[in-house]
Amino acid sequence: MESDWLREGIRYALRASLYTTKTKEDTPPSRDPRLRKLIEKVLYSRRFILTYHIVILAFVVLLSASHWTSRAIRWRRRRVARLQILKDEDEYDGDAKSIKPAPVLSAIEDLRLVYSSSSSTIEETASPPRKDLEDDEATPLLQSDTNHRSRSSLSSFGQALMIYQPRPIPVINKALPSNGTSFVVLAFLSLNLFYIFYDIGINVIDFVVLADRFGLVFSANIPLLYVLAAKNQPLKFLTGRSYESLNIFHRRLGELLCLEGFFHSAGFLVVWYVLFKPSGFGLVRFLLIRRNLIGTGMLLTYELLYFTSLGSFRQRWYELFLGLHVVLQVLALLGLYFHHHTGRPYVLAALIIFIMDRIVYRLGIKSMTVNAQSKILEDEETVKLSSIITLRRRPGFFGLFHISIDAGWQATDHIFITIPSLSHTHLLQAHPFTIASAPPNPGDEVARMDLTIRAQDGFSRDLLNAARLHKTFNLRIDGPYGSSHTREMLEDADLALLIAGGSGIAVSWPLVWHLLNTNRSTDTEIAPTTSPRKQKVILIWVIHEAAHLSWIGRESLAEAELLGAEIVIPRATEEIGRPDLETIIQELVDVHASAKGNKASLVASGPDGMGRLVRNTCAGLVRNGREVKVAVEKFGW
Repeated sequence: MESDWLREGIRYALRASLYTTKTKEDTPPSRDPRLRKLIEKVLYSRRFILTYHIVILAFVVLLSASHWTSRAIRWRRRRVARLQILKDEDEYDGDAKSIKPAPVLSAIEDLRLVYSSSSSTIEETASPPRKDLEDDEATPLLQSDTNHRSRSSLSSFGQALMIYQPRPIPVINKALPSNGTSFVVLAFLSLNLFYIFYDIGINVIDFVVLADRFGLVFSANIPLLYVLAAKNQPLKFLTGRSYESLNIFHRRLGELLCLEGFFHSAGFLVVWYVLFKPSGFGLVRFLLIRRNLIGTGMLLTYELLYFTSLGSFRQRWYELFLGLHVVLQVLALLGLYFHHHTGRPYVLAALIIFIMDRIVYRLGIKSMTVNAQSKILEDEETVKLSSIITLRRRPGFFGLFHISIDAGWQATDHIFITIPSLSHTHLLQAHPFTIASAPPNPGDEVARMDLTIRAQDGFSRDLLNAARLHKTFNLRIDGPYGSSHTREMLEDADLALLIAGGSGIAVSWPLVWHLLNTNRSTDTEIAPTTSPRKQKVILIWVIHEAAHLSWIGRESLAEAELLGAEIVIPRATEEIGRPDLETIIQELVDVHASAKGNKASLVASGPDGMGRLVRNTCAGLVRNGREVKVAVEKFGW
C-alpha cells in the first residue's frame, strides 16, 4: 500500500530512544526515500532535544554569574559605607542621634489611627472610607506625580513597565503577575515553541515528526518541573531565589506540559485517522495498544493534576490538593517510564530529585519535632503557636546543605508544620506558615518561634477547635525555607517601607526587627561600632478589625518604636474603610527618598489587591525617575 512506508516509519519512531543512531542494521529493506527521510528526521529530533537542557543550563549559569557579581558589588559598597561611618564618628564628637524630625505627612494626618509612633502630633480627623482597591481602575497605567517629578529616562520607563502588574483577567478573575515575570514566562514558552517547531514543514512526514516532537519536549521538561517544585534545590544557592519565588514558573510549566501532552496525543490520533482507520483499524483497538493505553492514562493524569492545582481548588480543598498532587505525580512518572524509551532518563532524573528533596532533606535533614504552647487570640479566630527553640549552630557547606530550625532562621522564612495529634487525616499533611517572630541574633542560645494561624477551613479550623481544649501540641517541623532577596533589598535602602494587610504582618513584623537589629549591629569584620545607621524604617499595618492588634500586642509595637521604627496602624477597615495607600507611599518617598542618591525599598504582604496597588504605585514612582524597589510577599499558597 502507498502508506506502508509511513506506518513502517512510525514503528521505527516508536522504537528509537534518545541515543539511537542510524546504522546499517537500522535501515529497513524498503528503498522508499520518504521512509528514509522520516527516519532521518526522527533521529535528528532525538539528537536535537539533547541541546534543550544545555540552553537551560546556560541560562542558569548567566543568572548565577549575575547574582554572585551583584553580591560581591553589594558587599564592597557596604564595606566602604561602613568605613565612612566609622571615619565620620572619629571626626565628629557630637550627638550622633540628633536627627531632624521628619514632617508629619498630610496623608497620614488625615487618617483615623488606632496606633501610630507619631500619634501625639496627629489629630484624629474623619475621612471617608476608601473604595475597594480593585474598584479604582481609571488611573493611567503608570501615573505621574507632577508635583514631585524627577528626571525620567527610557531606562526608568522600562523598569516601571517590568514592575507594573496588569489587572486580573476578566470573567475568570485570574490574577496576573508583574510584566517582568510574564516576560520570563513568555521567553520560556518561546524556547519550547522553538524546539517543537524547528525544521518542521507542512507535509505528512513533518506532521508525524511534529507529533513526536511534542512528546520529546514534554519528556525533557519533566526534570525541570521537579527542580522548580523542590523545596531544597541548588537554584537558591546559584541564583538567590528560593522555591516559593520560583513556584509561579513551576505552575506555568505544569500547564505547558498539559498542553504538550494533549497535542502529542491529538497528533497521533490524527495519524490513526489518516493511516489506520481506512484499513479498518478501529479507534478502540488503536487506544488499547499497550503504549497508547499508557499514554492515554498519562494524559488523563496530567489533566487531572492541572484542574486540582487551580487556585480555586487549592483554596477550598488544600488537603485534598496535597494528597492528589503527590499520588498523581507518581502515577504520571510511572506512566512516562513505560510509555516510551525516550522518557526513561528524564523519569529517573525526576525521581532522584523527588527522593532527595522529599525523603533525604524534608523527612531527614530538615525535620524535627518541638513542643508548642497554643493561645487563642482576642478575635477568637486566630491561634498563636509559640515554641522555645534551643539553637545549635550548624553551618551548611557553601549553603548547599540546608539546616533545620534549631540552627535559627531569618526574617520572612517559613516552615511546614504537621500536627499528628489533630486527627489521622493530618498525619501526613504539611502546611506552610511564615515565622511571625523576630529572628534570633548571632550568639543567642535560645529563640522564641511564633506562628500566627488564622482559622479558615480544614487544618486551621481543626487546630482552632483543638486549641480550645488543649494548650500544648507536638509539631513536626520541616524548614526553615526562604530567600535573602527581600532582606537585602531593604537593608540597602534609605527608606524601608513595609506595608502589611491583615495576617501579612507575619512577614512584615520579623523584617522590622531584622532592620532594627541590623542598623544597630556590630560589624567586627571591619571595625567595632554600635552607631545606628540613618535608615528610616516605617511599618504601615492595615487591619480589618481592632482585635487583630493582639496578634502583635501594643507592648511589642512600643518596643519597636523605641528602637527607631515608625509604626502606623489606621483604624480597622470595617470601621472607616481602606486607607489611601497610594498617596501615603508617594508622600513618604517624597519626604525620605527624594534627595539625589537616596533609595526607597517597599515590601508589601497581604491580599492580592493590596499587593497590586503597592506594586503599581512603585511603578509610577520609578517611571518618574525615583530609585524605588518593590517586593510583594504573598502569604497565600
